[in-house]
Amino acid sequence: IAVTTQRFPNMKHLGDVTKINGAEIEPVDLITFGSPCQDLSVAGKRAGLEGERSGLFMEAIRIIKEMRAEDERIGRTDELVRPRFGLWENVPGAFSSNKGEDFRAVLEEFCKVKDSSAVVPGPKHGKWTDAGLIMGNGYSVAWRVLDAQFWGVPQRRRRIFLVGDFGGESAGEILFKRKGLSRDFKSCREAWQATAGSVEDCVRAWMQ
Repeated sequence: IAVTTQRFPNMKHLGDVTKINGAEIEPVDLITFGSPCQDLSVAGKRAGLEGERSGLFMEAIRIIKEMRAEDERIGRTDELVRPRFGLWENVPGAFSSNKGEDFRAVLEEFCKVKDSSAVVPGPKHGKWTDAGLIMGNGYSVAWRVLDAQFWGVPQRRRRIFLVGDFGGESAGEILFKRKGLSRDFKSCREAWQATAGSVEDCVRAWMQ
Protein backbone atom coordinates (compact mmCIF):
# COMPACT_ATOMS: atom_id res chain seq x y z
CA ILE A 1 0.00 0.00 0.00
CA ALA A 2 1.18 3.54 -0.69
CA VAL A 3 0.00 6.95 0.53
CA THR A 4 0.35 10.44 -0.93
CA THR A 5 -0.68 13.72 0.69
CA GLN A 6 -0.61 17.41 -0.26
CA ARG A 7 2.05 18.16 2.29
CA PHE A 8 4.15 15.17 1.27
CA PRO A 9 3.64 14.68 -2.49
CA ASN A 10 6.26 11.93 -2.72
CA MET A 11 4.68 8.50 -2.43
CA LYS A 12 5.20 6.67 0.84
CA HIS A 13 5.37 2.89 0.66
CA LEU A 14 3.84 1.45 3.81
CA GLY A 15 4.45 -2.21 3.06
CA ASP A 16 2.24 -5.26 3.57
CA VAL A 17 -1.40 -4.17 3.64
CA THR A 18 -2.27 -6.95 6.10
CA LYS A 19 0.15 -5.51 8.67
CA ILE A 20 -0.88 -1.85 8.52
CA ASN A 21 -2.75 -0.27 11.42
CA GLY A 22 -4.89 2.55 10.05
CA ALA A 23 -4.78 4.37 13.39
CA GLU A 24 -1.01 4.74 13.10
CA ILE A 25 -0.69 6.25 9.62
CA GLU A 26 -1.18 9.82 8.50
CA PRO A 27 -4.86 10.57 7.75
CA VAL A 28 -5.90 11.32 4.17
CA ASP A 29 -9.15 12.44 2.54
CA LEU A 30 -9.40 9.60 0.02
CA ILE A 31 -8.48 5.92 0.01
CA THR A 32 -8.41 4.40 -3.47
CA PHE A 33 -7.87 0.72 -4.06
CA GLY A 34 -8.56 -2.04 -6.52
CA SER A 35 -8.35 -5.38 -4.78
CA PRO A 36 -6.70 -7.95 -7.09
CA CYS A 37 -9.28 -8.99 -9.65
CA GLN A 38 -8.08 -12.52 -10.43
CA ASP A 39 -10.57 -14.13 -8.07
CA LEU A 40 -13.46 -12.09 -9.50
CA SER A 41 -12.65 -12.08 -13.20
CA VAL A 42 -14.74 -14.13 -15.62
CA ALA A 43 -11.43 -15.37 -17.02
CA GLY A 44 -10.21 -16.46 -13.59
CA LYS A 45 -11.25 -19.22 -11.21
CA ARG A 46 -14.05 -17.06 -9.75
CA ALA A 47 -13.08 -17.75 -6.13
CA GLY A 48 -14.76 -14.46 -5.22
CA LEU A 49 -14.03 -12.41 -2.12
CA GLU A 50 -13.05 -15.60 -0.34
CA GLY A 51 -10.14 -15.95 -2.74
CA GLU A 52 -6.66 -15.26 -1.40
CA ARG A 53 -6.13 -12.20 -3.59
CA SER A 54 -9.54 -10.53 -3.81
CA GLY A 55 -9.95 -11.08 -0.07
CA LEU A 56 -7.53 -8.16 0.37
CA PHE A 57 -10.61 -5.97 -0.16
CA MET A 58 -11.46 -6.46 3.52
CA GLU A 59 -7.99 -5.28 4.56
CA ALA A 60 -8.59 -1.95 2.81
CA ILE A 61 -11.99 -1.59 4.47
CA ARG A 62 -10.38 -2.38 7.85
CA ILE A 63 -7.76 0.33 7.36
CA ILE A 64 -10.41 2.90 6.40
CA LYS A 65 -12.37 2.11 9.56
CA GLU A 66 -9.26 2.31 11.73
CA MET A 67 -8.25 5.67 10.24
CA ARG A 68 -11.73 7.10 10.76
CA ALA A 69 -11.95 5.79 14.31
CA GLU A 70 -8.65 7.48 15.16
CA ASP A 71 -9.78 10.75 13.55
CA GLU A 72 -12.95 10.66 15.63
CA ARG A 73 -10.90 9.92 18.75
CA ILE A 74 -8.92 13.13 18.28
CA GLY A 75 -12.12 15.14 17.96
CA ARG A 76 -13.07 15.38 14.28
CA THR A 77 -16.77 14.85 13.53
CA ASP A 78 -19.28 14.29 10.74
CA GLU A 79 -18.03 15.18 7.24
CA LEU A 80 -14.61 16.17 8.60
CA VAL A 81 -13.71 12.63 9.64
CA ARG A 82 -10.95 11.23 7.39
CA PRO A 83 -10.90 9.51 5.02
CA ARG A 84 -14.23 10.89 3.85
CA PHE A 85 -14.07 9.11 0.49
CA GLY A 86 -13.30 5.61 -0.70
CA LEU A 87 -12.83 4.57 -4.34
CA TRP A 88 -12.82 0.90 -5.42
CA GLU A 89 -12.13 -0.33 -8.95
CA ASN A 90 -12.57 -3.82 -10.33
CA VAL A 91 -13.62 -5.94 -13.30
CA PRO A 92 -17.31 -6.26 -14.31
CA GLY A 93 -17.05 -9.93 -13.38
CA ALA A 94 -17.54 -8.75 -9.79
CA PHE A 95 -21.24 -8.25 -10.59
CA SER A 96 -21.78 -11.98 -11.19
CA SER A 97 -19.11 -13.45 -8.89
CA ASN A 98 -20.76 -15.95 -6.52
CA LYS A 99 -24.11 -15.23 -8.19
CA GLY A 100 -23.91 -11.54 -7.33
CA GLU A 101 -23.25 -12.08 -3.63
CA ASP A 102 -19.70 -10.73 -3.78
CA PHE A 103 -20.75 -7.35 -5.17
CA ARG A 104 -23.57 -7.15 -2.65
CA ALA A 105 -20.98 -7.75 0.07
CA VAL A 106 -18.77 -5.00 -1.36
CA LEU A 107 -21.65 -2.52 -1.24
CA GLU A 108 -22.59 -3.56 2.28
CA GLU A 109 -19.03 -3.23 3.58
CA PHE A 110 -18.77 0.27 2.10
CA CYS A 111 -22.02 1.23 3.83
CA LYS A 112 -20.84 -0.28 7.11
CA VAL A 113 -17.88 2.09 7.19
CA LYS A 114 -20.40 4.71 8.30
CA ASP A 115 -23.33 2.57 9.49
CA SER A 116 -22.33 -0.71 11.13
CA SER A 117 -25.93 -1.94 11.03
CA ALA A 118 -26.40 -1.37 7.27
CA VAL A 119 -27.88 -4.24 5.28
CA VAL A 120 -27.83 -4.15 1.49
CA PRO A 121 -30.27 -6.53 -0.26
CA GLY A 122 -29.51 -8.31 -3.49
CA PRO A 123 -30.63 -6.86 -6.83
CA LYS A 124 -34.37 -6.83 -7.44
CA HIS A 125 -34.22 -8.87 -10.65
CA GLY A 126 -31.30 -11.09 -9.67
CA LYS A 127 -28.66 -9.20 -11.66
CA TRP A 128 -26.68 -6.08 -10.83
CA THR A 129 -26.97 -3.19 -13.27
CA ASP A 130 -24.00 -1.24 -14.62
CA ALA A 131 -24.83 1.76 -12.45
CA GLY A 132 -26.47 2.29 -9.09
CA LEU A 133 -26.79 4.56 -6.09
CA ILE A 134 -27.33 4.04 -2.37
CA MET A 135 -28.29 6.95 -0.13
CA GLY A 136 -27.89 6.30 3.58
CA ASN A 137 -28.22 8.48 6.64
CA GLY A 138 -25.33 10.90 6.15
CA TYR A 139 -23.46 8.80 3.59
CA SER A 140 -23.76 7.59 0.00
CA VAL A 141 -22.35 4.87 -2.25
CA ALA A 142 -22.50 4.86 -6.05
CA TRP A 143 -21.11 2.61 -8.76
CA ARG A 144 -20.76 2.81 -12.52
CA VAL A 145 -19.05 0.85 -15.29
CA LEU A 146 -16.67 2.98 -17.37
CA ASP A 147 -14.74 1.97 -20.48
CA ALA A 148 -11.14 3.14 -20.96
CA GLN A 149 -11.69 3.60 -24.73
CA PHE A 150 -13.76 6.70 -23.99
CA TRP A 151 -11.02 8.21 -21.81
CA GLY A 152 -8.16 8.38 -24.28
CA VAL A 153 -6.91 4.78 -24.02
CA PRO A 154 -6.67 2.92 -27.38
CA GLN A 155 -8.35 -0.23 -26.15
CA ARG A 156 -11.61 -1.40 -24.67
CA ARG A 157 -11.22 -1.95 -20.94
CA ARG A 158 -14.44 -1.92 -18.93
CA ARG A 159 -14.14 -1.50 -15.18
CA ILE A 160 -16.49 -0.93 -12.25
CA PHE A 161 -15.79 2.26 -10.32
CA LEU A 162 -17.42 2.50 -6.91
CA VAL A 163 -17.34 5.67 -4.81
CA GLY A 164 -18.22 5.88 -1.13
CA ASP A 165 -18.85 9.26 0.51
CA PHE A 166 -18.80 8.44 4.22
CA GLY A 167 -19.66 11.98 5.25
CA GLY A 168 -22.30 13.13 2.81
CA GLU A 169 -24.46 12.58 -0.25
CA SER A 170 -22.01 13.37 -3.06
CA ALA A 171 -21.15 9.85 -4.31
CA GLY A 172 -23.73 10.00 -7.09
CA GLU A 173 -22.73 13.53 -8.01
CA ILE A 174 -19.13 12.37 -8.42
CA LEU A 175 -19.95 9.47 -10.76
CA PHE A 176 -23.04 10.68 -12.64
CA LYS A 177 -23.32 13.84 -14.70
CA ARG A 178 -26.63 15.59 -14.24
CA LYS A 179 -28.28 17.48 -17.08
CA GLY A 180 -30.90 19.77 -15.68
CA LEU A 181 -32.62 17.41 -13.26
CA SER A 182 -32.88 18.24 -9.58
CA ARG A 183 -31.43 15.76 -7.12
CA ASP A 184 -34.02 13.89 -5.11
CA PHE A 185 -31.93 12.41 -2.30
CA LYS A 186 -34.96 11.41 -0.26
CA SER A 187 -36.49 9.26 -3.00
CA CYS A 188 -33.12 7.63 -3.69
CA ARG A 189 -32.69 6.75 -0.03
CA GLU A 190 -36.21 5.31 0.20
CA ALA A 191 -35.65 3.34 -3.01
CA TRP A 192 -32.58 1.49 -1.86
CA GLN A 193 -34.01 0.83 1.58
CA ALA A 194 -37.00 -0.84 -0.06
CA THR A 195 -35.02 -2.91 -2.57
CA ALA A 196 -31.66 -2.43 -4.26
CA GLY A 197 -33.11 -3.05 -7.70
CA SER A 198 -35.38 0.00 -7.61
CA VAL A 199 -32.35 2.28 -7.35
CA GLU A 200 -32.12 1.93 -11.14
CA ASP A 201 -34.88 4.50 -11.66
CA CYS A 202 -33.06 7.07 -9.54
CA VAL A 203 -29.80 6.55 -11.43
CA ARG A 204 -31.46 6.72 -14.84
CA ALA A 205 -33.04 10.05 -13.86
CA TRP A 206 -29.69 11.34 -12.65
CA MET A 207 -27.96 10.47 -15.93
CA GLN A 208 -30.59 11.83 -18.34
